[in-house]
Amino acid sequence: MKIGIPSEIQNNETRVALVPSMVGELNKLDAEVLIEKNAGSEAFFPDELYEKAGARIVTNAAELFNEADLILKVQPPADSELKKLKNGSAIIGFLAPTVNKNLVEKLLAKKVTSFSMEFIPRITRAQSMDALSSMSTVTGYKAVLMATEYFAKFFPLLMTAAGTVPPAGVFVLGAGVAGLQAIATAKRLGAKVEAFDVRSAVKEQIESLGARFVEMEMPEDMETKGGYAKEAGEEFIRKEHEAIGSRLAKTDIVISTAQVFGKKAPILLTEEMLKTMPIGAVIIDLAAEQGGNCEVTEAGKVVKKYGVTILGPVNLPASMPTHASQMYSRNVANLVKHLYQAEDHKLDFDDEITGSACITHNGQLINEFVKKQISKLGERE
Repeated sequence: MKIGIPSEIQNNETRVALVPSMVGELNKLDAEVLIEKNAGSEAFFPDELYEKAGARIVTNAAELFNEADLILKVQPPADSELKKLKNGSAIIGFLAPTVNKNLVEKLLAKKVTSFSMEFIPRITRAQSMDALSSMSTVTGYKAVLMATEYFAKFFPLLMTAAGTVPPAGVFVLGAGVAGLQAIATAKRLGAKVEAFDVRSAVKEQIESLGARFVEMEMPEDMETKGGYAKEAGEEFIRKEHEAIGSRLAKTDIVISTAQVFGKKAPILLTEEMLKTMPIGAVIIDLAAEQGGNCEVTEAGKVVKKYGVTILGPVNLPASMPTHASQMYSRNVANLVKHLYQAEDHKLDFDDEITGSACITHNGQLINEFVKKQISKLGERE
């Protein structure tokens, strides 16, 4: 089996799907690893390190796609890459299949076996493959650092000859992996941290990091089987807005991370709520790519309203490509080893991990959730 790692061609994507230290792991599968020339350079992994690890450098993408039986990527393949994919080959990456009908149709036409990293099930034995959590760790950390750039004050309590400086008040919305990492980072910087989540089960995790849990009356079933937050009804949303709004007058920085898997992000901060925040406050909306948790968020832009700066960063992991690539690479390599563990490399679709992560196989769309979402996209068209 030949495993190919092309350069990422999406704008501002600096990560690479496989780092040199993981080449040997795939070689153990009796596989040859091919990597496109300079594919790892923006993540600070030069070709020489790949060659030392046992990979073969391929001069261009066309040659790599032509040879490879399995392609490992970070971003979904662009049309130019889909044209190069061999019929009957396989691909692994963040494919965003629920919003990309064109991609799914082209994978089906070429009978490509595709695995989407977003669909790794949240079960114990799949933790080492959970790339969403890995990238959320990077995102939560970097979001707080980004806030320090736009916030015009100190984060920690300072007692100086010029007077006492109070600590910044940070409010984290959503205590998933990104939220918990944001809490931990803000605490390390000396901020006073509060956090809110619709899942009361995370209260202990929030408090273990030294933050205060902002409570509200919640139903018990606000978490899906897969560990994600569910969509809520109108009455619940009203109470949610009240709980969040009650803290904003004393909040300097909001790190917003709330998302519902496969759907538009919930609005947690209305434009009206921004008027209650202190002048100079900063909002980092990590749900910007899914529509944003703040009503005025614009993905990839900085918006200023009522003295509040609202940032909608996209693809934050690419701003820390070395560690982001290392983490993603280990997740992907572990998935490859799991998928192709049989001596004949035959896939076991009865396995929960394999069956859940697979989107297309042999010209068939086999992921039921994606089927439903693609069907809805077709209806809207």
